[in-house]
Amino acid sequence: MSGESHALDAAPLQGGRPPGKPDARPGLSRVTLTLARCPEHPDGSTGRGYEIVAPLTPDGHLDPALWRETRDRCRVRRFWIGEPDRHGRLVHRAGGEGGATWLIDYEDWTNEDDEAGYHLGTHVFVEGEYVSIRDAGGAVYRTFKVARLTHPDGGDGS
Repeated sequence: MSGESHALDAAPLQGGRPPGKPDARPGLSRVTLTLARCPEHPDGSTGRGYEIVAPLTPDGHLDPALWRETRDRCRVRRFWIGEPDRHGRLVHRAGGEGGATWLIDYEDWTNEDDEAGYHLGTHVFVEGEYVSIRDAGGAVYRTFKVARLTHPDGGDGS
């Protein structure tokens, strides 16, 4: 595939929902993360990242209680120039530092493809902030910028 620009809303999340319209109940938000500056991409990359329907508190933290109520709606689309999109789900698991781990799970039957977040439970998901996610099967963490945040009412994160 070519290295042409990848539109963030080029494909809806799994389930056929239209781009920009999360399948969400109050408290769920659509978070778009794009690759931040790194040696391979000194200007970052808007064509590499994640679109996540996430349970957020009013102050932008991931909400484990809301996740338990809406886990089937907490979906993820990984987009990466030159690769097909991957669809999975946002998962909250017991264990890890702080007593719990947030991760992206692509296949229910294996943990080999999981992508864990670095202290995602303590980070704030607001535009301009940064989070780190570990590549599947590896120890490499990549940093992503919260590029866009929309709420179920269609408003932006401001």
